Amino acid sequence: MQNRRDFLNLLCRGTLLTGLAAASGVLVYRSVKGGQCKLGTSCNNCQKSDSCNLPEADLFRQTVWQLDPKKCIQCGRCAENCVMTPSAVKATHVYAMCGYCDLCGGYLKPDTKTISTAAENQLCPTSAIKRKFVEDPFYQYTIDEALCIGCAKCVKGCSAFGNGSLQLQVRHDRCKNCNQCSIARNCPSEAFSRVPANKPYLLQGIESKDENRG
Repeated sequence: MQNRRDFLNLLCRGTLLTGLAAASGVLVYRSVKGGQCKLGTSCNNCQKSDSCNLPEADLFRQTVWQLDPKKCIQCGRCAENCVMTPSAVKATHVYAMCGYCDLCGGYLKPDTKTISTAAENQLCPTSAIKRKFVEDPFYQYTIDEALCIGCAKCVKGCSAFGNGSLQLQVRHDRCKNCNQCSIARNCPSEAFSRVPANKPYLLQGIESKDENRG
């Protein structure tokens, strides 16, 4: 049977522990309210994102990362710095701009001796661009996104020798929409920015997302 002294000691300990728990709760609450949430790298992937009332969470629910082709310098870092393997950045073909050239700067190496589909003549290191004859002298070029690594070699070639119909874009069926995009942190031209989630694509020379899918 507890005596009075033991009872008072137990009561004091309980009060102290309750106070510490309450204080910890306040600290956590203040930490989160101060915008220092450590729950994850992406609000969209956070289990509490739907109920979170932080301004940052609301912002990331409404916006996504995208690459502006007008600022892109085809440095190749999109293939190297994305948290996804292969990168969530893919080459996109804007068909409305394409000249359907036989000698395509985005498909063939600059020093190629033969215009053919042979791998040694292709600029893409993974053969992600497919060439299909339409009618003399026109060819259609499509991108196999499963093979594309976002290296930008085709984009660079098309921009140098063509009309820029090949462009890089973040594909949001793969992108994790990280709060701090690792590609954006390393982009030398600051081509990455957050855009409205209801208009997630920025394509030069075209406005509709669906038109570039061909």
